[in-house]
Amino acid sequence: MLSQLREAARGWSGRHLLGLEELPAEALEALLQTAEFFRQSNDEQRQWDFLKGKVVINLFFEDSTRTRTSFALAARKLSANVVEFSSKSSSLSKGESFTDTARNLEALGADIVVVRHKTPGTPHLLGKYLNTCVLNAGDGAHEHPTQGLLDLLTVRQVKGSCKGLNVVLVGDIAHSRVARSNIWGLQKLGAHVIVCGPKTLVPRHIERLGVEVSHDLDEVIPRCDVVNILRIQFERQRTGLFPSIREYAHLFGVDDRRLSLAKPDVLILAPGPINRGVEISSGVADGPNSRILQQVSNGLAVRMAAMYLVAGQGMEESA
Repeated sequence: MLSQLREAARGWSGRHLLGLEELPAEALEALLQTAEFFRQSNDEQRQWDFLKGKVVINLFFEDSTRTRTSFALAARKLSANVVEFSSKSSSLSKGESFTDTARNLEALGADIVVVRHKTPGTPHLLGKYLNTCVLNAGDGAHEHPTQGLLDLLTVRQVKGSCKGLNVVLVGDIAHSRVARSNIWGLQKLGAHVIVCGPKTLVPRHIERLGVEVSHDLDEVIPRCDVVNILRIQFERQRTGLFPSIREYAHLFGVDDRRLSLAKPDVLILAPGPINRGVEISSGVADGPNSRILQQVSNGLAVRMAAMYLVAGQGMEESA
């Protein structure tokens, strides 16, 4: 079994996971194959000792349910000690800088820092200042690499491969870090990516990233193999980007009528949290084409893989 894990991990050599844009295809494959290995071990309820004695700090400056919880559970599945950092009760409230806080946490013995922050580039900054491993759990509207990876893993489990698939990312593209990680990851694995949403929620010149742009979901959905439905991020956007929630749901919400236009085996994904009745109807979210909860389960395996790989792999003997 350990030989399978070592084989899956071939192609990875990094100390951080900061984004999918900078990852070569072989590193992306190593992450996905290692995640698939851990997914199967999770089905068997297996506990690993790869990170025994290591300290993982969840350094979250934005609210999170799935990401924060799955990073904590993943660390414990690998036998790490987990520290949950609270910015509200830290010395940041006394004026300490973000980098000084992180350096102090490293001095206290942090081996892996998982960081979520509203400012794009924050994990990259930590990667320059810290000797410890840094994992990006979402930086502003820039990237969310582990979410992108779990989306890719789910697509491969259902469709067998990403190569040759038409994948539409629909919704708030402008404010979505998930969209950017999906764009980079899907294209590296051979998929054709379409971004679809109101003109005010699709960045100008995004086609320079190699994607197709559409503002008509009814036109593109019949030719798509995967529909990834992104949340309207009200907390990141200024007001007035579309006339009303009702109009948005009518034009871009995925409901039973719109699903009837798609291929019978279309795969429905949504990174969550979902706004039922806005981006997606309950009938679609809970229907047979949806793999939303499978995405959540895959998040545990992806985050186990990320921590195992950045920590240096080299603890196989302790399994």
